[in-house]
Amino acid sequence: MMRKTPGVTRWAKWAWRAVDVLPGAGPARWKVLRTEGQVTDYHAATVPLELFVSDTEAYVHELQARQPSIYVILSPDETSPETPWKLSLATASPYEAQDYCDSSEVLVEKVPMPEGMLAWVADFVNRHHEEEEFVKRKRKNMNVDGDQDGIGDPRIVQDSDVYRSPRRRRESMN
Repeated sequence: MMRKTPGVTRWAKWAWRAVDVLPGAGPARWKVLRTEGQVTDYHAATVPLELFVSDTEAYVHELQARQPSIYVILSPDETSPETPWKLSLATASPYEAQDYCDSSEVLVEKVPMPEGMLAWVADFVNRHHEEEEFVKRKRKNMNVDGDQDGIGDPRIVQDSDVYRSPRRRRESMN
């Protein structure tokens, strides 16, 4: 559901914001749901919310958030001046939404997840999520001879201790 409100600057006549998702809604294309003064709510479109087993880690992360949300991805729609946005995707994965945020071509809106959808996503995660065991990686090319880079190396000329404070040098400059 998209909300159209008057813009707050002279450069933007209208402000558009995704405010809700309508689970189980039928097909629609910018159907007016409610108008109060200059504020209009639209059922912009109906897109499927697909969950993937490979993304369960992202769903777990979202379910643990203070306010679990659905992310609505909107693309500019040059064909319609009255409705400048086209609903491209709805996702429950914050990782996927972050990938879209890296692009300046789309608008990503965060909408609170309805209770029924929250239960559906949680059930999907309970059935398919497998925790990955943490395995500490070993460092490649690790220097095991105990020498620190540059300290005690006869090729590097040092007048004094490399760890001393440079204060003495500053005092001599004043």
